[in-house]
Parts: sequence; structure tokens; C-alpha cells
Amino acid sequence: MKATTHYDLFIIGGGINGCGVARDAAGRGFSVGLAEMNDLASGTSSASTKLIHGGLRYLEHYEFGLVREALKEREIIWRMAPHIVRPLRFILPYHKRMRSAWMLRFGFFLYDYLGGWNQKLWRSKKVDFSKEFSTPLQKIYNKGFEYSDATVDDTRLVIANARDAKKRGADIKVRTEVLSLKIEEQKWLITLHDKLNNQEYFVSASYIANMAGPWVNHILSNVLDYKEYSPVRLVKGSHIVVPSLYTHDRAYIFQNNDGRIIFAIPYQEKFTLIGTTDCDYQGDFTDIRISNAEIDYICAAANEYFAQPILRENIVWSYSGVRPLYDNGATKAQETTRNYVLKEVGIGSAPRILNLYGGKITTYRKLAEYVRCNEVC
Repeated sequence: MKATTHYDLFIIGGGINGCGVARDAAGRGFSVGLAEMNDLASGTSSASTKLIHGGLRYLEHYEFGLVREALKEREIIWRMAPHIVRPLRFILPYHKRMRSAWMLRFGFFLYDYLGGWNQKLWRSKKVDFSKEFSTPLQKIYNKGFEYSDATVDDTRLVIANARDAKKRGADIKVRTEVLSLKIEEQKWLITLHDKLNNQEYFVSASYIANMAGPWVNHILSNVLDYKEYSPVRLVKGSHIVVPSLYTHDRAYIFQNNDGRIIFAIPYQEKFTLIGTTDCDYQGDFTDIRISNAEIDYICAAANEYFAQPILRENIVWSYSGVRPLYDNGATKAQETTRNYVLKEVGIGSAPRILNLYGGKITTYRKLAEYVRCNEVC
């Protein structure tokens, strides 16, 4: 078996993290190959809530480092890609049965503080709905808070990173499946299947980054035959899209009875995107769909606030994705850390493979920098 090409770094997975690592490493002069078994962004990356954000709710779980990093990255990604990242104001209505007003004020102060005093986006403020703008909410909600984050075309962001990686010299292979990983002469021998031409061929690499998303442990156990992998918690997130529920340009963030939050975001000019859910998942990764229970959950959470009820027949589209989170033993799926966790495995002095668990679209650049500085180098 002879490899046709040798790479310094070979990446498995063409989502935002895989393409981000490819772009960064190729720009640093490494020879990079990437294989995605379907299309770019065909998995978790395109099933997001379409946000570049710090993660306001992560403050409750004391993930201050993650929030600080994400808020700084929000500004950088906005400057890098203003054509697909758009600043957005979010409204959080005050609900007397949920978090107290003082807790919300402190949370927004902390959010502004962690973002740095030189951030370009407007800071948070209290709002009176009757004076600021027309409201689609029930009349019992007459005040709340407003803060800034950003929305993103997640698929285009992935493709932009892949195209830039290719310009920098990376080989980006789509519809190419990794069939086997073996160590031969102190380097990785990788068997690839080109699904478009139904051909198998071999490449070699000094280092492998396993960024396969929900398939991360499948690569280790089924492709590499390595059984001592880290625990992954697969958490499904689903969204619904309905005709526009209001005419202004803000988004909403709603508190729910279970302590979670959901977003309602202007989408594609004529629609409102609502989500997301947090459900443990053990099904087929190739056919991930919203469940009836999730539809009921999202509709009930939104109907707690909107004056116009959202019914099943109003849904024009729905989508779901699975987040491959690092299992930190949290009792509830919503409490599992969203921060990225990198685990390197290998035996003795043999070449290593780096495996990614978790990660957010917003922090993909920092992840790529970490991989480059601490692993590939």
C-alpha cells in the first residue's frame, strides 16, 4: 500500500472546526489534507441557531472563561466576515416568575464587562416596550432588557474557511470517507474512499485531527479500532421556522420554566427562527429529525410570550443537529459544558491522533490556534 500524498496534518471532518483548523494550519505553512464524507457543513455546523455570541446563559454555569473568549471572538469574526455576520439586538422580556430583575441586571453587566470596554457592539440597557417599539408580546410583558450579539450564515462561514484553506494550499476533499487508519513506518497510513468516483486510495500523515463531530468516537472505535476513548454526550438541538411573527429587526430571548432559554430570531426576511432544544440523543446521525415532543416544547415556550399563538400548522420548516459534547457528568443535557475539549490518544512513541469534543461556532478560530500551537507544532 503506497500513499499518493503525505501531509503534516490530516483532518477528518468538514464542519466549522475542521475547516477552521485547515485554514489556520495551511496559513502557517503546514501541508494539510481534509476529508469530509458528505458535503461541507452537512452535519452539526449547519444545524445551529445561526449565532455568533458569547453565550449569556453560560454565566449561570460559571463558564466565565468561555464567555470572555467567545465575546472577543464575536468582534473578530464580525470584522473578518461582515458579509455573513450581522450585529443583532436581543430583547429579554422580564418574567416575574423567572429570574429576578437584579439577577438579570447583574448578568448583563457581567456580559458587557467580559466583552471588554472597547467592544463595538452596543451595550445592554433596560427597555420599556411601550416606548421603544411595537411589541408582538402579550400585554403582561411591558419591560425587559436589550443587549447585543450577532447572527451568522453558518454554512457560508464553513465554506469560506474551506475556500481560504484551499487558497493557502490545503487539499479539501468532500464526499470522501476515511475507511481505515493504520500506523506504518512511524506515520499514519489513511485509506480513503472517493464516493463520487467509487475509488479507494491511500495518503499518509504525520498527525491526525479527528474533528468528525458526532462521529468522533466512531472514528476511534470503528476506523482505528481504539477502544479507550473519552465519553461523549450526544445532545440534539432542534429548531422550527414560522412566518414572521413581528416587523421590527430585533431578536428575542425567552426564559423557560425549566431554566432553559429559547431564541426567536428574524430569518431570511420573511420568517422567524425559534429554538433550540437540549435532548440526549442515541439515534441515527444520518437521519436526525425534530420530534413531536420537541415541537410541543418550542411552541409552548414561545406561546408563553407571543400574543399570536404558534401552532403546528404554522411551521414551514424544521431542522435538527447533534452536538458531540464532552461528557462532564452533568445531570441534565443543558448543563453539559459547551466548551471544546481536546483529547490526544496514541500508544508509546507512535504518531498521535487529536480528538475534538464540543466546541462552538463562535470559538472555532481559537480552537484552530490552540491545535496549531500545542499539537501540530
